[in-house]
Amino acid sequence: MAAGVGGSAPHEELEKLTDMAAGAEPIVLGEYEARLRKVQDLMRQQAVDALFLTPGANLQYFTGMRWGLSERLAGALVPASGPLTYIAPAFERDTFTSYMVVPGELYTWEEHESPFRLVGSMLDTAGIGDGAIAFDPDAPFAFFDGVCGAKGRCRYLNAMRLTAPCRSRKTPAEIALIQRATNLTLEVHKAAARILRPGITTTEVVEFIDAAHRACGAASGSVFCIVLFGNATSFPHGVKVPQVLARDDWVLIDTGCRIEGYHSDITRTYPFGKASQRQRYAWAVEHEAQAAAFDAARVGTPCQEVDAAARRVLERHGFGPGYALPGLPHRTGHGCGLQVHESPYLVRGEETPLDIGMVASDEPMLVLPGEFGVRLEDHFYMTSIGARWFTRPSPSIDDPFDLESA
Repeated sequence: MAAGVGGSAPHEELEKLTDMAAGAEPIVLGEYEARLRKVQDLMRQQAVDALFLTPGANLQYFTGMRWGLSERLAGALVPASGPLTYIAPAFERDTFTSYMVVPGELYTWEEHESPFRLVGSMLDTAGIGDGAIAFDPDAPFAFFDGVCGAKGRCRYLNAMRLTAPCRSRKTPAEIALIQRATNLTLEVHKAAARILRPGITTTEVVEFIDAAHRACGAASGSVFCIVLFGNATSFPHGVKVPQVLARDDWVLIDTGCRIEGYHSDITRTYPFGKASQRQRYAWAVEHEAQAAAFDAARVGTPCQEVDAAARRVLERHGFGPGYALPGLPHRTGHGCGLQVHESPYLVRGEETPLDIGMVASDEPMLVLPGEFGVRLEDHFYMTSIGARWFTRPSPSIDDPFDLESA
């Protein structure tokens, strides 16, 4: 049995876990104000007159507002110069105001009124009669269509050109929160490995991982959780039916949590019992590909080159080429922050150069259809001297959690 796999029970492991989120420092008002100044500078450079943010990651990133998306329009309007304003349903006024971090004037609409016309009035008040409006890329089409209909003279743009350059470069405060979340999830992974036993189901492991995340201080538990045994590990995002663990099964667990809005996302793959020679070989190739991607990550290097570095390893060992199976069927990595998948992406065609503060997953999964899959996933962030891991990758198939060097 690999080090740290099996030998314990869920109640024993939950009793051992402690709150690892205590003391996490949330993003402060001054940082939100700095983010707004930065995006307004970009708006002026790109001749964009206003940025409209709807509930979600972008609204939270720029204003600190954590408001749920629904069919009722709410959000914030950021002009290229001057203070931002908010919009919300009138009956939510007091609640909405209580969630504000960056102060601003609040415009409200009654249930029988059109919120889209109110956005038009807000634009008029800001002196924007027919300018360029950057619209939140995560907004529902109904919101975009409604505002366009109410303010047809304006030119509408995808706000990704503004949001991605800001959000992709994490500040030290953001890095610290992601580090906290990844440290927490790695401990949950270790606990989950210890509860494995013949007969346990993937459903039981998923439930345990959620409880373990909560026990470690992640209030919302697992943001996502993929647990796969045997042949199911060859499906990158799983299968629709649960599996039952047997001796010498192959195990893949991919999960993460959120601390102050910032995500973790870690995957470990290992045998429950004895690994075959083919599994050992594939695991070693995956490990080499992950290391090659990390080594290729340098400030100024286009994101696509990191993906290419991983694929060169796989192709040298006879996998691929490209997305062909057996091989790597998807990109090598994705950005991570307020969303578990966000810019930048480590994928062919992505020419964005890596820059200080960028965060990305490194997970060049190796899929052998009909047999098994291997995904080793850790995240790194860019510094002036290169990439730095948030979590130490698995050193070997026999020591997936780096216990023997501890």
